[in-house]
Amino acid sequence: MPAPSTERRDQEREDLIAMLASQRELFRITLRGIDDAQARQRSTVSELTLGGLLHHLVHCEQLWTSVIVERDENSKLDVSQFDSEYRMAPEETVEGLLKEWDTLADNTTRLIREVDDLDVSIPTPTSPWGPERVWWTVRFTLLHIFREIAHHSGHADIIREALDGANSTYQRAG
Repeated sequence: MPAPSTERRDQEREDLIAMLASQRELFRITLRGIDDAQARQRSTVSELTLGGLLHHLVHCEQLWTSVIVERDENSKLDVSQFDSEYRMAPEETVEGLLKEWDTLADNTTRLIREVDDLDVSIPTPTSPWGPERVWWTVRFTLLHIFREIAHHSGHADIIREALDGANSTYQRAG
């Protein structure tokens, strides 16, 4: 079977970039008009907050893009950081985290365009729940980032609606 054309490979990369950007934007819509105090406020029985979810998504994208770049066959997830993974630190702000995410999104876009091959297998970090090394393709790793954003966008929408009745669908339309 012949290799896909360069044009087709480039289109796939641009599609990945567009889908990640679209999902990030949907999450950002959920944060419209939210101040730092609201971002830290629990609105359900869950410990999750809008700021905590934003903090997690920034960290998640940083982690998985570094996995793609570093390809470290000895990496392990640092679970000691998990206690604060879903919390917006006292010194963090929604605005600051969004700026950090913007910079990260630019870096991810550049990575997608420049990475050698979306089909190459890369080692993922081991963890207590996954002690055996697993290898994912670069594509699968990027789709994992997408899944994380999509997954937590649903959480964010519920939290926002419980805070003040707003949700991303109505905010997007308005």
